[in-house]
Amino acid sequence: MNDQGYRSRLIPVLMPLLLFSSPAIAAEKTVDFERDIAPILKSRCLSCHQDRVRQGGLALHSAVGVRKGGESGEIIDLGDPDASYLIDLITAYDGVAEMPQEAAPLTTDEVETFRSWIKQGAHWPENLVLEPPVLWSLRTLTQPPVPTVTQTSAKFPIRNPIDAFVAARHQLAGVQPAPPASKRTLIRRLFLDLTGLLPTPEEVAGFIADEDPRAYEILVDKLLASPHFGERWGRYWLDLARYADSDGYLGDSIRPHAWVYREWVIQAINDDLPFDQFSIEQLAGDLLEKPTDSQLIATGFHRNTLSNTEAGVDLELYRTKELVDRVNTTGMVWLGFTLGCAECHDHKHDPISQKEFYQFYSFFNNADDSSVKVSHDWDMAEYQSKQKQWQPAYEKALTSLQEFEKSDLTAEQKAEITKTLEKYKRSSDLKKISPYYETKQPGWDKLYSQLESLLKTRPSPPATRAPTFKERTKDRRDTFVHVRGIYNQHGEKVDPGTPAVLPEFNAGEPLRDRLDLARWLFQENNPLTARVAVNRIWQHLFARGLVATPNDFGTKGEPPTHPLLLDWLAAEYKSQNWSRKTMIRLIVMSSTYRMSSAANASPVQHDVNNQLLWRQNSYRVEAEIVRDIHLTASSLLDRTIGRRGIRPPLPAFVTDVGRSVKWPATEGSARYRRGMYIVFKRTVPYPMLMTFDAPDATVSCSRRERSNTPLQALTLLNGPLFFESAQALGKLMWEEHQDNLPAATEEMFLRCFSRPPAPREQEYLNAAYADLLYLAENSQAKTKSAEDPQQTALIQLARIVMNLDEFITRD
Repeated sequence: MNDQGYRSRLIPVLMPLLLFSSPAIAAEKTVDFERDIAPILKSRCLSCHQDRVRQGGLALHSAVGVRKGGESGEIIDLGDPDASYLIDLITAYDGVAEMPQEAAPLTTDEVETFRSWIKQGAHWPENLVLEPPVLWSLRTLTQPPVPTVTQTSAKFPIRNPIDAFVAARHQLAGVQPAPPASKRTLIRRLFLDLTGLLPTPEEVAGFIADEDPRAYEILVDKLLASPHFGERWGRYWLDLARYADSDGYLGDSIRPHAWVYREWVIQAINDDLPFDQFSIEQLAGDLLEKPTDSQLIATGFHRNTLSNTEAGVDLELYRTKELVDRVNTTGMVWLGFTLGCAECHDHKHDPISQKEFYQFYSFFNNADDSSVKVSHDWDMAEYQSKQKQWQPAYEKALTSLQEFEKSDLTAEQKAEITKTLEKYKRSSDLKKISPYYETKQPGWDKLYSQLESLLKTRPSPPATRAPTFKERTKDRRDTFVHVRGIYNQHGEKVDPGTPAVLPEFNAGEPLRDRLDLARWLFQENNPLTARVAVNRIWQHLFARGLVATPNDFGTKGEPPTHPLLLDWLAAEYKSQNWSRKTMIRLIVMSSTYRMSSAANASPVQHDVNNQLLWRQNSYRVEAEIVRDIHLTASSLLDRTIGRRGIRPPLPAFVTDVGRSVKWPATEGSARYRRGMYIVFKRTVPYPMLMTFDAPDATVSCSRRERSNTPLQALTLLNGPLFFESAQALGKLMWEEHQDNLPAATEEMFLRCFSRPPAPREQEYLNAAYADLLYLAENSQAKTKSAEDPQQTALIQLARIVMNLDEFITRD
């Protein structure tokens, strides 16, 4: 066959292939805007480019916006995709496209669809305006059905709906769950999570030996009922409340009664005050009908803002700064929204306008600082005890002065002075009686000065006044939009209101005050509050929330890893009358919570970050708990709950930094109280707490960082409190076990890790002890010290044990 005949037969065969494989030859598909273009715009573009949010001045929700373009000019050249700026923006080069920002680029097919659309004239149906997709966190909250899990693992039994949701994801992703943690790990985990303290060796042994199927459940209930539960979970709330014991700024004056609010939080959580009531009382307790002292104290939540008390400051400027902080904090704590981004302009990412920010601001604009007198039985008992100690010295000094002067007084004067003394006896006004005592006899001045000095040290009766809020009833302030966020440049006048993207208050009723706002947060149709609240509970039990950004449920926040589980828990929280303890109990009873945290507890997984919850998480405990477990293991801990703060000793170089730093160290056992009671001075925070990532209390903190630094290791090794703890533990082991080293080391491990040492660990401990004992004997022989070398060696061994990473790790 010649070439011409061959080509004539081949062309009919190849022609269809050529038409469909070459864009230049193939018949171009007609693009339908609503079918092909609109879905891409809605899902990939409108969150940043629509009527309200116009990043780069560009709106893609309407034909007008597209043809107008943005700050860089027009984006479409009709009929010519190669000349259209839009195509340049969405085309990926080396896998990266300029738009959409911080997201995967459009697919090749999607880009080609836009090219065809532009080439065909970029038709947009008349009067069609696209609405951006509803953000996941703003969708109506309903409780989804619990999934049916067809295949279950013996090591991961379905104990409650939480496990069903998690197991369904495991099966979908093809991951294997880790086995359950050991009973020793579980009791230590529960104690740390629910009380922030360690179990005693006796409690561990009892739990291990208990074969009752309900042993774990009984332990959970015991810890939820512990008064230390309120301390542990109260500290989480104090982070959100930006609690501190001083004003901040340069003056940073101490707030002597701030601790009353902290005490309220602990008690409210121990009482399992429903979260809606817990919240409403803090936001607007003063506006409740006939508020109790407790409800007034609760409003101290918003008195925790920084306050500038320096002379000469612009008082109105700093008042508005406090209000802005209250708006930001309320939005973050209860709504998981970054309202503060709208202080100076419309929010760039989330559906919140600047006007709406100041409508929210208006709720707080007429609340003024106030206080309420508070009395405690223990406070009066302390006063009476101090008074009892002071009284004898005073009476002795007064008697000495009176006897000294008797010879100088006439009978008439004696009668008069007796009458005057009786009248002015618990009095400090010596001027009333001094005319009768004036004498030039030697020694009178000294006795009088002694009496006067004692009167200056007389204990004062309790006068605690808790910081609170009080709503103005007259001379009320108007609220205006602050142009560019500048407090004294007023724009439009606004009334109280909430973001339009969220449900209206009680089907359109007007919002009047903070109490309306607080109740609006807990309306049945508000989708955010429950999601945000239950996500934080989950975060505290797994180190990471189902939403990894607990303060940002907006477009720039992380989406939930388990959206159905999040919604189920949120709806369940509401149905359980907002009971915090009920939700915590539900979670810790699940198999999901009880899994091992070991990274190699299950075959190698592709989910290295454990977003699918195939194991528990292992992490270092928080700053205050680092201190608490050292005190617990060494039996030094003072378990007094609530009351005033403490001041552990600080070196002079810390307290000498400024004129406002006074740090009288707490004496006695009170210095060994829990870390949450350490007085927190904003300009000079307690160094150990900051070393282990405690928040600085300037703004609300929804999630603490967890760093790993050499300074932390040095603090644990050389910090006075940590050395004292090792010293106390080593001395206690010496007193209880003397020459029985295995018994001493076993108890050390049980106190610190809730487990005995492994055989290999015991070998290391034996070798270390032998070296330490040798050094102690030689050192004491030279110094002729009376301390027993075995005690010294055990103290050093305790330092080694307490400096193991496992001690400050929650598994």
